[in-house]
Amino acid sequence: MQQQAQIGITGLAVMGRNLARNLARHGHAVAVHNRSSARTKDLVEQFGHEGTFVPAERAEEFVASLERPRRLVIMVKAGAPTDAVIDEFAPLLEPGDMIVDGGNAHFLDTRRREATLRERGLHFVGTGVSGGEEGALNGPSIMPGGSRESYDALGPLLEDISAKVDGAPCCAHVGPDGAGHFVKMVHNGIEYADMQLIAEAYDLLRRVGGLSPAEIAEVFRGWNGGRLSSYLIEITTEVLAHVDAATGKPFVDVVLDQAEQKGTGRWTVQTALDLGVPVSGIAEAVFARSLSGHADVRAAARALPGPTAAAGDAGTLVEDVEQALYASKIVAYAQGFHQIAAASAEYAWNVNLGAMASIWRGGCIIRAGFLDRIRAAYDATPDLPTLLTDDSFAAALGGAQDAWRRVVARSAQVGVPAPGFAAALSYYDGLRADRSPAALIQGQRDFFGAHTYRRVDRDGSFHTLWGADRGEQPA
Repeated sequence: MQQQAQIGITGLAVMGRNLARNLARHGHAVAVHNRSSARTKDLVEQFGHEGTFVPAERAEEFVASLERPRRLVIMVKAGAPTDAVIDEFAPLLEPGDMIVDGGNAHFLDTRRREATLRERGLHFVGTGVSGGEEGALNGPSIMPGGSRESYDALGPLLEDISAKVDGAPCCAHVGPDGAGHFVKMVHNGIEYADMQLIAEAYDLLRRVGGLSPAEIAEVFRGWNGGRLSSYLIEITTEVLAHVDAATGKPFVDVVLDQAEQKGTGRWTVQTALDLGVPVSGIAEAVFARSLSGHADVRAAARALPGPTAAAGDAGTLVEDVEQALYASKIVAYAQGFHQIAAASAEYAWNVNLGAMASIWRGGCIIRAGFLDRIRAAYDATPDLPTLLTDDSFAAALGGAQDAWRRVVARSAQVGVPAPGFAAALSYYDGLRADRSPAALIQGQRDFFGAHTYRRVDRDGSFHTLWGADRGEQPA
């Protein structure tokens, strides 16, 4: 009789393979399957000593090896490949079984798949997994969506293999249908912003402060011991300290300055536009990557005139940049959590924002010390309109703002672009303004398109007869 597995994984590229190994290491019997059986054989031969693997060459054999309710995890490329695997396995499953998509799927695809499979009595669990291949093996942050019933059956396994912080698993049920993949998407959007801000800090310290990569590495090492403590700051220290063996030059100087992207940051911005949520810091990070990739345009524009102001010495720049980086990071996270809250309301997901901050504390790419403070802020005030109004974060921003403004002004004076810092500061100032210039924009829209406007002194919408006597009438 074939051995029964508690969970199965199909798609054994690096992420799928490492998740399977993680589950096996935790004592779970794992069925493994791949379109190419060579990968299945290779996994068992190399890592069979780590736990119990149940290999299968055929889809029917794979499904038959799973105990009920069957838990089948798909780890393949997003889009058409995921649909193809679902179409292959869904007919082999029975009501109550579940398909778990652990890839970076678009949340609207997840909503579609969940609704279709629900009609067949199957659970579909769109699950965000963050931490890269190392996290998949040693403990990722896991963001499963889907029905509560599916989480009751699947959650204990995922919590078991997830990262742990203070003994708590970095895994929690996010919400129905596409909620898990949505939260993972925004996680990646925040990641884009965080990386851009760190890169801008490096650029300013080098081009304005005159510090070498090795010296900047030591600055970042010091920052990682304080309030900026995070995985991204930690690895930035290592990248900046690394010397290229072939040339003897700093590693960062031999890497092409064109950053690539896989699309989740772009999805975050596109979805934010659909929801009407300003995520300007995340958007600037996405656009900065896009700009870096247009090498021909950059080359053509390199001779454009720039400022005459000299860069000067480091002076208080290191302290100022630390303040600007911390403040701008707070804004990036605030924008991301605002987007999650808006989507939760739009799709009736009831996402617990404090829980999301909690499961991001370990395993994931944006894990950072101050996520504990974000969790505490939302636990104290679940309907907090923005993180920036939490007392502790408001105080931090107030203490950082003078240095923040100096950094943005100085970058403009010497011609070193800092779009992330600038966008974050503009967002901060936009929120705290008594009145925005949108009143003028409403007047313009009414003038050229009769789009109407609202008044501050009475209810209703109005239109001014701009081409006649300029009298006002109710819309």
